Amino acid sequence: MNIGQAAETTGLPVKTIRYYEDIGLIAPDRGQNGYRDFGDEDVTRLRFLARARNLGFSLEECRRLIGLYCDKSRASRDVRALAVTHLAEIRAKIEELRSLETTLQQLIAECPGNDDPHCVILGQLAGTR
Repeated sequence: MNIGQAAETTGLPVKTIRYYEDIGLIAPDRGQNGYRDFGDEDVTRLRFLARARNLGFSLEECRRLIGLYCDKSRASRDVRALAVTHLAEIRAKIEELRSLETTLQQLIAECPGNDDPHCVILGQLAGTR
């Protein structure tokens, strides 16, 4: 199948598929005309990448996951370790976002939101508060 069909089948933009090829995450065959020819395995890899990216895995983590997926002698502990590390990173980001939420809530509560030019939020951003 051509790149347009692969994009339609996987839900990935053509540009993303080209990028994944450029960075070596996929390597579709080329026909005599030079066009990409995506087989079932390529489509499976593209779907795999789409799902991994939707779970927030970085491109390098995706590279490792694809490597593990293709390695039939892999140990599931290696896959699990990668997922556990990723989960810890997500949880750290959630905590950081909660802290940002609390700070913004406090600033919004302190800002009178009236016609007065004094603004606690701007003061905080400028470092004068």
